[in-house]
Parts: sequence; C-alpha cells; structure tokens
Amino acid sequence: MKTFFGRMRADTMRLSEVPRIQFLAFALFGLVLLAATPALASDVPVAVAANFTAPAKELATIFHTKTGDTLVLSFGSSGQFYTQIKQGAPFEVFLSADAARPKKAVADGLAVPGTVFTYAVGKLVLWSADPKLVDADGMVLHDGNFIHIANADPGAAPYGAAGMQTMKALDVYNELAPKIVTGQSITQTYQFVASGNAELGFVALSQVVKSKKGSEWIVPQTLYSPILQDAVLLKTGANDPGAKAFLAFLKSPAALKIIRSYGYTTP
Repeated sequence: MKTFFGRMRADTMRLSEVPRIQFLAFALFGLVLLAATPALASDVPVAVAANFTAPAKELATIFHTKTGDTLVLSFGSSGQFYTQIKQGAPFEVFLSADAARPKKAVADGLAVPGTVFTYAVGKLVLWSADPKLVDADGMVLHDGNFIHIANADPGAAPYGAAGMQTMKALDVYNELAPKIVTGQSITQTYQFVASGNAELGFVALSQVVKSKKGSEWIVPQTLYSPILQDAVLLKTGANDPGAKAFLAFLKSPAALKIIRSYGYTTP
C-alpha cells in the first residue's frame, strides 16, 4: 500500500507540473518572438525639395528595407513647403533646397533645435533637350538664339535664385528677361525644357546627371551662391523614432554614396 500511494503521489506531482512546464515553454517562445520582431513600423511624412526627388525615392526604398518605416514623400519648392509648415502641415522632416528655411523653422519654433544639418550641396546646370543647342562654355546665353529660357521662381526655389544670379553675373539678364519662363518649382522648370516649351533652362544637375539626352553646361559655382541644402526635424516629428532614424540614416555612408551619385557634393 505504501508503495502504491508513494507512486500515486509521485504521478500526481508529475501531472501537476505539466501546466507549469507548458506555461514556461510558451513564455520562452513569446520572448523569442519579441526579440525577433522589430518595433512597430511607422509612416514618416517628409517634405522634400523638388530637386532631390530621384535620390529621395531611392533613399526611401533602402530606408524601408532597413527599418520597416515608410517615408511618405511630398515634393515641391522649399518656399511653398515652408508656408505649409507654418500653416500646420503635418510634415515631420523637412529637406530644404537651402540653408535659410530650416534655420528659420527652428527660430520660429517649428523645428527642433540642434537638428539642422547640410545633407547635400547642389549644382546648377543649363540644360536643353536639343543635343546641339547648349555649348560647353554656355555661350548660348550670350548669343540668345532661342525664344524661351526656363528658370524656377527665385523667391521660392533656391535653384531659381542661382539661375538669376548666373544671368546677372554674366551680364545677360536684361537681354534675356523677356524670354524667361518661370516655373513654380525646379520640377516644373525641368518639364518646360523637356517638353520643348522652353528651348533651354536652368535646372538641378541631379535632374539630368543620369540622362544622356540633350546638351548641358554645368554652371561654374563661382557664378552663384552655394546651394547648401539643409535638413531639419520638425516639432511634429520630435517624438517619432522613425523621423529621427531617417535623419540619422541621411548621414550614413550608404546614403551619402547615393546622394553623390546624383551630382551633389556632401559635407
């Protein structure tokens, strides 16, 4: 009898341990899943200067692969974006085509202090879809053998300001002023030239650097103020890890390599 009850107590103990063992196994499995599962992905709204469209799309794809976060990209002129940001647009990151507006965003209480940095330095190019129109020295501007020349709005687009500075530095602005077709952004300016509505125009090198079409003159940087393109974390993204991660990614060697491949220089 003693042997029987001894075996029964032992069997009972073993049976009572089964639920506890199962619980521990499930708990351990849950910990493994948590360790293997990345943090919840987020959507990060980003205002991007139009000249940076192509590299931004490429960077967004790589960033999503690395982090799972999705960059919701909007493209336009820096001036228009700044107006929208002041009016409460829900962008979390601002990639401007200049250095002034990100700094102003901080001063105006719209961006996080200490987050401004230069992500690219742009280059201006005089471009035509006609492979024979623009010469290697830009003498076409002096000859004036064209009906229209496109330039972005100098008040809203830094590349437009650079185009204006170039024409004035070459002392051709007064002669060319009646021929200027103004684009609201550098994207629209490029479209004017690509469509033939303007025979030539000032665009960003990044827009044509990977195309073998047309003719171009890379404008010497001595003819216009440096196009320092700054990024900033906006107050709306101050608590979003995804927004902060994207700005950190922009400084990485992988990102800088992509940016340089579009004709920009980097700090």
